[in-house]
Amino acid sequence: MWGQIIIAVLAVIAVCFAFVLINGAPYLPTLRKQIDAAFDLAELMPNDMVIELGCGDGRVLIAAAKLGYKAVGYELNPILFIICWLRTWRWRRKKMIKVILGDFWRHDWPHASAVYVFLLPRLMERLEKKIREQYPRGIKVISFAFQFPGLKPERQKDGVDLYNF
Repeated sequence: MWGQIIIAVLAVIAVCFAFVLINGAPYLPTLRKQIDAAFDLAELMPNDMVIELGCGDGRVLIAAAKLGYKAVGYELNPILFIICWLRTWRWRRKKMIKVILGDFWRHDWPHASAVYVFLLPRLMERLEKKIREQYPRGIKVISFAFQFPGLKPERQKDGVDLYNF
């Protein structure tokens, strides 16, 4: 009986992580060095809003809150959503962080000063269209590891690119 339960739990976990690959990117945590580089490049002001597309375990959201920024994170994987939701409890109580379980492609994003992404190359062109649709007046976009095709980053640091749309 315990063997069947363990197999069922592992199957649910595998489905949660595999499902995300269809619409987004696999979970790979952003390292502290890249988080620091991202916020150095963005040059945000206290209380500015940062959106993270695919917030995983919440480490970028927490770093944003510690710097005095408000943050909204979207997460498609229910397991990672729960982890993020639990890890960000303290800042959610202070209204510094909001975590949304859902597909960021299907949501209208709130007014923000910057968007942070760590997506796959195959999604960057689609993301550019979504960003231009959501923020016709422009926004800073911080991308870790992958660049927008045909666009030159304004600045780069430690594998992180800053774009001004």
